[in-house]
Amino acid sequence: MKGPSGEQIQDFHDKISEKFEFVAHHKGVHRFCFTNKSHYHETIDFDVHVGHFTFYDQHAKEEHFNPLLEHIGKLEEALYNIQFEQHWLEAETERQAIVNDAMSRRAVHKAFFESTALIGASVLQVYLLGRLFERKLGFSRV
Repeated sequence: MKGPSGEQIQDFHDKISEKFEFVAHHKGVHRFCFTNKSHYHETIDFDVHVGHFTFYDQHAKEEHFNPLLEHIGKLEEALYNIQFEQHWLEAETERQAIVNDAMSRRAVHKAFFESTALIGASVLQVYLLGRLFERKLGFSRV
């Protein structure tokens, strides 16, 4: 790794699966160079965290915290809204479950009533057809 003025800052050779941490003490463009000596495709996870402090030994001040506290307040409000929405959705799910159970029971009762009515109508038809043929057979014999 080279610093803003081109000097070598850190040098790592033949390292595999390691985590390196670097703090830049000077302003400017820093260059990173990665070389893959393997014949296989390699993936490099390269995370850069940038702070807003000019010097690494500078302490945080009140004006640094105000934007953070403001943002935390916005996040707190958003979290409250999400929790309220979750509570409402849970209550709505419970109401829908109650409605589903009631409709299911009604559907079963209706199906039972319709089946009973169809069986009753079939029995009545058999009885009436039997009486009809009984009368016809009775008249033709005489």
